[in-house]
Amino acid sequence: MRIKKWIKERFPIDYKKFIEISENIFIKEPIPLHMKKWLLAMGTTPFILLPLQVITGILLAFYFIPSTEMAYESVRHISEDVRMGFWIRGFHSWGANLLIITIFLHMMRVFFTNAYRKPREINWIVGFILLALMMTISFTGYSLTYNQLSYWASTVGTNLVKEVPLIGGFLLELLRGGESIGTNTLTRFYTLHIWLLPLIIVLMLAIHIIVLRVHGVSEPEGYEKGYYAFYPTHFFKMILVTLFLLSLLSLLTVIYPPGIGEPADPLNTPLHIKPEWYFYSVFLFLKFVPIKLGMLVTGIAVLGMAFWPFIEPMLSKNENKRTIISYTVGAITIVILIVLTLIQTFTH
Repeated sequence: MRIKKWIKERFPIDYKKFIEISENIFIKEPIPLHMKKWLLAMGTTPFILLPLQVITGILLAFYFIPSTEMAYESVRHISEDVRMGFWIRGFHSWGANLLIITIFLHMMRVFFTNAYRKPREINWIVGFILLALMMTISFTGYSLTYNQLSYWASTVGTNLVKEVPLIGGFLLELLRGGESIGTNTLTRFYTLHIWLLPLIIVLMLAIHIIVLRVHGVSEPEGYEKGYYAFYPTHFFKMILVTLFLLSLLSLLTVIYPPGIGEPADPLNTPLHIKPEWYFYSVFLFLKFVPIKLGMLVTGIAVLGMAFWPFIEPMLSKNENKRTIISYTVGAITIVILIVLTLIQTFTH
């Protein structure tokens, strides 16, 4: 009782009101009925995965050394010497891949249920930025292993930055900290990976959630209308999904642990250089077109999808026609991405 009194004296707030507000937000929060189907509530999955990435990332940071002399050795030490180190590293690696997949699936759901339309255009753009940030942070993390494949993938990836009009040369120098991948590059990628990019992601995620709460969850057509309380149904569903994700990531780590590869050798270019799978489609496309044209087309396509909520209304005044156009554009985009990714996956 003394502790309770001491706390109340130093934090003189209306605790009954505080508990009531907390219940309304976390217990009685109305959830649309369509979110009983997890595919329509896919946005919660990356929200669960993100804290797991933070926790495993912090544990890895205890042992990782961002230098050309020690980066590869520290990854080897984590994987082979540190107790449960291979599990933490595998968990973090597979978690990053699953995070990108679930964000992409969530955006597909949003796109094909027209949930990006007025007044939710800004949230679509924020979500698109979050996907780009997740791909960027995954790229920097992959580069930190400093093995032969990651070194040359980083070289190719940063070379593309040079093709950005006007500021390409400056951005390349800023990222690499020199003419080639080296200790300065690793230090900058490490800073981006553990500090700058996570802070931006948290900020964008906060904006995403605030806008979502302001406008509410979009309810797709063809599903039962109504609401149910967050607790207990949705709460326990999140617990089950969390347990499933933990089991899946552990299983993948044990069966397919991330390899170490050969140490980076700047003097020996591998025969087949590939980026991570989420860049396969762009990587393959740029193989077959002039680099500047390819970067231009890719940039236009990315901006087109990012600002689609504002482009779509210009295409037709008829809502049904706009929906058909959107479905067609979305389906074609997905087919192209999947086909290019599969071709690159099975091409040596």
